[in-house]
Amino acid sequence: MTLTSTVLDAPDARELADFYHRLLGWSITTEETDWVILGAPGGGAGLSFQTEKQYVRPVWPAGPGDPQMSAHLDIKVDDLEAACAHATQAGATLADFQPQETVRVFQDPAGHPFCLYVD
Repeated sequence: MTLTSTVLDAPDARELADFYHRLLGWSITTEETDWVILGAPGGGAGLSFQTEKQYVRPVWPAGPGDPQMSAHLDIKVDDLEAACAHATQAGATLADFQPQETVRVFQDPAGHPFCLYVD
């Protein structure tokens, strides 16, 4: 078995793919009406995006009865401050809750949380 991609649902697949293209700099390898794939440089698993008309934005951290995230992305960076500035410029929003000093939690335009971290 080979994991080829992580798929994120969104109200608009192209819009969310454009955000991750700006954030990561990955190339669009497939683009259909409701489906977009970004390929990782040098191969490996990519990121895919599908339009889900019934999409409900997750709440993080979730409280009782809130729509919960089902996954998040961890993105290792060399310079946390510079990476945070880049993520904000690309369209991410810094989450209100920050669990650790060496990790910054952001939300993409569709509300999926992702973490920028340094070792």
